[in-house]
Amino acid sequence: MNYRIIISILGRILTIEAGLLAAPLAVAAIYGESPWPFLWTIALALAAGGLLLALGRKKTGTLHPREGFVSVTLSWVVISLVGALPFVFSGAIPNYVSALFEIISGFTTTGASVLPAVEAVPKGVLFWRSFSHLIGGMGVLVFMMAILPTDDEHSMHLLRAEVPGPVKGKLMPKMRGTARTLYIIYLVMTAVEVVLLMCGGLGWFDALTTAFGTAGTGGFGVRNASIGAYNSAYVDVVVGVFMVLFGVNFNLYYIVLVKRSLRGLKSQELGLYLLVIAAATVTIALNILNQYESLLQALRYSFFQVSSIITTTGFATADFNAWPSYSRGLLVLLMMMGACAGSTGGGTKVARLVIVLKAIWWEIRKLLSPRSVGRVTLDGERLEDDAIHNTMVYYMLYALFALGAFLLLTGEGHDLETTFTSVISCLSNIGPGLNMVGPTGNFAFWSAPSKLVLSLCMLLGRLEIFPVLTLFASGVHRRRLN
Repeated sequence: MNYRIIISILGRILTIEAGLLAAPLAVAAIYGESPWPFLWTIALALAAGGLLLALGRKKTGTLHPREGFVSVTLSWVVISLVGALPFVFSGAIPNYVSALFEIISGFTTTGASVLPAVEAVPKGVLFWRSFSHLIGGMGVLVFMMAILPTDDEHSMHLLRAEVPGPVKGKLMPKMRGTARTLYIIYLVMTAVEVVLLMCGGLGWFDALTTAFGTAGTGGFGVRNASIGAYNSAYVDVVVGVFMVLFGVNFNLYYIVLVKRSLRGLKSQELGLYLLVIAAATVTIALNILNQYESLLQALRYSFFQVSSIITTTGFATADFNAWPSYSRGLLVLLMMMGACAGSTGGGTKVARLVIVLKAIWWEIRKLLSPRSVGRVTLDGERLEDDAIHNTMVYYMLYALFALGAFLLLTGEGHDLETTFTSVISCLSNIGPGLNMVGPTGNFAFWSAPSKLVLSLCMLLGRLEIFPVLTLFASGVHRRRLN
């Protein structure tokens, strides 16, 4: 293991985080709030980052897969350990474990919160909380590659470990170009949403923080009633549509917008994603029709909640805890399914579901016709056996970690629905669950050990398990000198 290159990456990440903290510092200044929570955090981040850069100054060799996976995992841990400090220093969340839970929830774009009354929190802290969604949505190391010279071809291992989904590839020959392209698309879409929300009557602070939560599919709101506080059909539609858009594979945007090809619109994953959204919206609307004044109103609330859950954003305009069993059960299934690979959404990804369905169908065909010739394909391209195998292993690991976390949390004695959906919510990076962790609840009641377990679930979900496991894999930490 080449420790110097890992230390150097961690140093860069901390110095970048110090620079990003200037944004909430400016917001605190605008609202006349104390700057010290951010100034102290910036100073500590710069000191720690400078020390790590000095220790990794004589780094040699290139970035191999294991260094890439370990660097990504440790970067998310380190940025969270420092990012929690403004909550503690400001007094918004005095307990460090709870503050760590909150910021991990922000960076992993989960949106699970321990704050019972967000409107009482200082604006600068609320901005940092929502800003963490924007930072974590595309990935902290993807951001680093976009702004720093990292042209080494082996930096592909960083992108592979951080961008969610079973299939990853370069859009451009240079990794820095790929990262920049991703971020330009990401930020332009965010800016468009901000403008549209301000046209709908939201102030700049609410529009920015809402767009941050939508872009990162995170769901931290600045109102106690989430998006429902605005009581606006226009805002519901804008946020709902953009949640769906940010749940689409960003490679498709590149193909359509930059290469000017409609090939991206023929994606089988995109087709299934939109089909599930449409079917879930209609069936849930019919199921909850008796709770609303008209079918149009039922469709409005159904579409928003379906978009929020399948993209793992977690915004809410209705208390779906009060909906019938069918609607709640379907939403739980959408939690586990998630959005498209290569998007900012969480969950197990629609691409994996497509692969599994195709693999099952192919096995059935082989049973019925042993001499049949053919292969499992995705969008016309043959899928290697390794891709199918990795997909199956991922589902098994997801189930095992969900079961393990569930069993650990049952010791606290809460009802099974709350416990199960707390785990699924964090492992799929969603935010709200059912019962005590529903859209009107929060995660504050969990003990410190349980919050740490759920924090680990959020990291496992965001990094899709495998990079985190490399920290504990046998032989990973053998020293590599070149």
